[in-house]
Amino acid sequence: MPADRKPLLMTTPALLVLLCFFVLPMSYFFVVSFWQLKMYRLVPDATFENYVEVYEQYFHAGLFTLGIALLIATITTFLAFMIAYMIRFHAGRFGPLVLFIALVTLFGGYLVKIYAWKTILGTNGILNQTLVGLGLVSEPISWLLYSPPAVVLTLVHFLLPFAILPIVGSLSSIDDTPVECARDLGASKARTVLDVVLPQCQAGIFAAFALSFLMSAGDYVTPRLVGGPHTFMVGNFIESQFVNRLNMPMGSALSYSVLLVCLATLVAFRVALSRLLRRR
Repeated sequence: MPADRKPLLMTTPALLVLLCFFVLPMSYFFVVSFWQLKMYRLVPDATFENYVEVYEQYFHAGLFTLGIALLIATITTFLAFMIAYMIRFHAGRFGPLVLFIALVTLFGGYLVKIYAWKTILGTNGILNQTLVGLGLVSEPISWLLYSPPAVVLTLVHFLLPFAILPIVGSLSSIDDTPVECARDLGASKARTVLDVVLPQCQAGIFAAFALSFLMSAGDYVTPRLVGGPHTFMVGNFIESQFVNRLNMPMGSALSYSVLLVCLATLVAFRVALSRLLRRR
């Protein structure tokens, strides 16, 4: 076989999987988002009514989802960087062990972590019982569960191992020489991190932020199980459109609206991060 055909042949299975399970379904739902539903039947059309309805009915839900997803992504990325920095520069030979401990939590499962936090934060949970037993509160705190803070806490716990990996990869490629030179020239630890470390791990930070942000913005299981009736995010409305109302055009339009906003947010974050670190 000619050498120039080997790369194409080796990537063909992956390209076929990407085409069949991603490109084609996404293209189909994009076309359907411009259709209409009449008498529970799809009617091919070319209208923006679904997108107009998305703006009119779900604008506030979208803002809430965007805000809570940004908060989760920011907290997760910050904690992931701190842990990854410790693994790279301070843990020494114990770095791989710390990384293994951080990643082994992935084997716990998504739903297991959600129900674990329900057990911890519930009215009769471990945290409330401890606070009452210590006399710090007179009665259990009801807002610990079924509230936005519960959603943030649960998703940060779930997403943290995923965010650690790309940052660790970026930090591993940093040469020790510039870091040592900065310290020899009298730079503080904070200044060394800001001027030397962060500019060289932009890709890892952006990957961690993007992963955390996208998974938070599209999640609907966590808001339902630990967020309660007052913490519905856009993912819950998308699920309702597809499952309960069988309104595929509206669900598709809502999904693509969220996708567009998320992409715009990530582009803005990338530009802001590059400009901020370029000034260093």
